[in-house]
Amino acid sequence: MSEIIIREIQPRDNQQIAAVIREVFIVDNYPKTGTAFADLQLDAMFEAYNKSKALYYVLENNGKIIGGAGISQLDNSEENICELQKMYFLHEARGKGLGFQLIQKCLEKATEFGFDKCYLETLPEMKTAQHLYLKSGFEYINASLGTTSHTSCPVWMIKELNIEKK
Repeated sequence: MSEIIIREIQPRDNQQIAAVIREVFIVDNYPKTGTAFADLQLDAMFEAYNKSKALYYVLENNGKIIGGAGISQLDNSEENICELQKMYFLHEARGKGLGFQLIQKCLEKATEFGFDKCYLETLPEMKTAQHLYLKSGFEYINASLGTTSHTSCPVWMIKELNIEKK
């Protein structure tokens, strides 16, 4: 039986995670413009997340990257908000509870980094992902935050972090 591990991205993972994200968009027939598919950082994910208060995790199954997700400061936001970014899984990784685990790891890290909230954007057709986000404590909001350039992602959600803070 194979063992799937969640670990931090390494430089050697760039090509594989970019291929995973592109495959999800192609296989599931999601829009290619105004989404993560068109992001310039897609081919250099390690470098994009190799900065303060940012982290990207990959799911690895016997040396093969099958998914990932990360957090980073929300671009052009005045608030102390991070964004859950580029959470995509190949079909073989879905339905195993890995998405929930990965979200929890990202939220733990966001809390550790001291963010007050975690924001995300998604596609209307990603109903399973939205269910997972709701289960993880995210709530729908009526407008986008920051400037992500993901114009094809009109579903916005947010989660309060560090609720115990005064």
